[in-house]
Amino acid sequence: MPVVGIIMGSKSDLEIMQAAADILEEFGVEHEVRVISAHRTPDEMNEYAKSSAERGLKVIIAGAGGSAHLPGMTASHTTLPVLAVPIKKNSHDHEALWSNIKMPPGVPLATMPENGAKNAALMAIEILSLNNSELLEGYKKYNQIQHDKVLADDNSVKNA
Repeated sequence: MPVVGIIMGSKSDLEIMQAAADILEEFGVEHEVRVISAHRTPDEMNEYAKSSAERGLKVIIAGAGGSAHLPGMTASHTTLPVLAVPIKKNSHDHEALWSNIKMPPGVPLATMPENGAKNAALMAIEILSLNNSELLEGYKKYNQIQHDKVLADDNSVKNA
């Protein structure tokens, strides 16, 4: 049963959001991937958000570009943590980022960097690790590998 939902406003966002799915797969975290538009399918978005907890989801990662209302509107219809991924494309300015960081008080939304789907998945893993010691150990190993790689890169640069 999926514990993380990855939703995006359009199929073209999958190019960015796939990074979240890849990280979750690497950690063995079950997830689902859906295209749900806040503007074109608002009833489906509402139902998805409202039913997410009872379907077993623990975290939702929502990515959208342009006006990027999907993450915030999803957050307004669920009590689950929603992690926003502002999709930045060459033809857009930073409106998706601004849309996500300008949430009103009382509707929390954790906003990742533009195109930061990988970070969103890692944040989801941190959240899930609060109640899953096996996942926590895997996350600690992941961080150690990153640490060791930086030190190895530093040594190769110092000794070049």
